[in-house]
Amino acid sequence: QVQLVESGGGLVQAGGSLRLSCAASGRTFSSYTMAWFRQAPGKEREFVAAISRTGITTYYADSVKGRFTISRDNVKNMVYLQMNSLKPEDTADYYCAASMQGAVVVARMDPSKNDYWGQGTQVTVSS
Repeated sequence: QVQLVESGGGLVQAGGSLRLSCAASGRTFSSYTMAWFRQAPGKEREFVAAISRTGITTYYADSVKGRFTISRDNVKNMVYLQMNSLKPEDTADYYCAASMQGAVVVARMDPSKNDYWGQGTQVTVSS
C-alpha cells in the first residue's frame, strides 16, 4: 500500500515557476515508477511526466518537454515536478501517481491503470 500526498501548487503568473512535491508512504517506494498527471476543467486526465524506479530514465509529454523536470529521492520517498516557463494552458489539478509498470508503459497507458493516486494540487497560471 502506498499513500501519496501532493503539495506546492498555487497561483503564478505566466513565465513563472513552481515546484510540486509528492510525499509517499511505505517502504517499497523505490519499487514504483512515479508519474505526474494533470486534469484541466472539462478535460480528461493527461500524462505529464514519469520517472523510472532508479530515477535514471524520464519521460515527458510533448507539451511540457524542456520546461518541466521530474525527479525523485528514494531515501526521502519523494518525487518532484519542477515547472518553469509556465503557461496559462498549464492550469490544472496536478496528481502524483505510482505504478508497478515501467516508466515507458506509464507514459503511454490509460492513466486509470496506475496503482495509486494522490489527492491532487491545484496549479493556476495567470496571463
